[in-house]
Amino acid sequence: MRIVVLAGGIGGARFLLGVRAYAREVGAEVTAVVNVGDDLWLHGLKICPDLDSVMYTLGGGADPERGWGRVGESWTVKEELAAYGAEPTWFGLGDKDIATHLVRSTMLNGGYPLSAVTEALSTRWQPGVRLLPATDDRLETHAVVGDGDEGQRAIHFQEWWVRYRADIPTHRFVFVGAETAQPAPGVREAIGAADLVLIAPSNPVVSIAPVLAVPGMREAVTDGPAPVVGVSPIIGGAPVRGMADRCLAVLGVECSAAGVGRLYGPRAAGGLLDGWLVAEEDADAVVPEVTVRAMPLRMTDEAATAAMVRAAVELT
Repeated sequence: MRIVVLAGGIGGARFLLGVRAYAREVGAEVTAVVNVGDDLWLHGLKICPDLDSVMYTLGGGADPERGWGRVGESWTVKEELAAYGAEPTWFGLGDKDIATHLVRSTMLNGGYPLSAVTEALSTRWQPGVRLLPATDDRLETHAVVGDGDEGQRAIHFQEWWVRYRADIPTHRFVFVGAETAQPAPGVREAIGAADLVLIAPSNPVVSIAPVLAVPGMREAVTDGPAPVVGVSPIIGGAPVRGMADRCLAVLGVECSAAGVGRLYGPRAAGGLLDGWLVAEEDADAVVPEVTVRAMPLRMTDEAATAAMVRAAVELT
């Protein structure tokens, strides 16, 4: 069995722990296609938050308290940069994390594509799944913000969330570079050969949408032979963590399991989904032309998360 997972953020990383556990039980192969819309260059280093969250989580190096970054992290370089007044001061990099970014940036500057760099970094962490960036090309999520006399301007998603905590008038999100991006090598092939495509309980607006914004990606999923099952990131009308509610509000989409399901839409009518897993609290959620199943969706441990994956398989 071959499983492809579209993922991003901490929710996607934790979901992949369960996918990997299930895959080991049944002898399946897993490919994770990971969002790169959060990526940015900072202090001369290429930062890939979602790829690193997945890599660290699956490799046992993620901080379980924060849910992001490295366990046992120190912040000497961040403090020194602040002492110099080096901007931006609102985004901090841990010392261990910087080592990853140094290796990545050196390889990228040497001409290696992001997919090859990710494969090389994964040799240390041994994630147990194949990690692929959605694209090797530049693709950045920006928020169009501002009102009144100052007018509108676009800022990087990281600034919107980390600096402003999404507390700023926001009009829309744009995926800069998406028009000319191409799926990374191996992505379309993995989707085309998959027996099941899973949409992780990641932020639908800024984790999953950028992946699907790469030309040809949505068609690869919707036109492929594999059934597509999504897992709701919303439980009882609220995101488990993160800012999915604020992102959905920008789009005018209801923050609910049904709202996100309708945003993805039924595959039979040009959308994405054949099946939709929702929490028990949302058992009454209805997404027309999509098979909906309610079950516990709290990813409390690998076993609970693997049970979600098993339910997704049974839904097909």
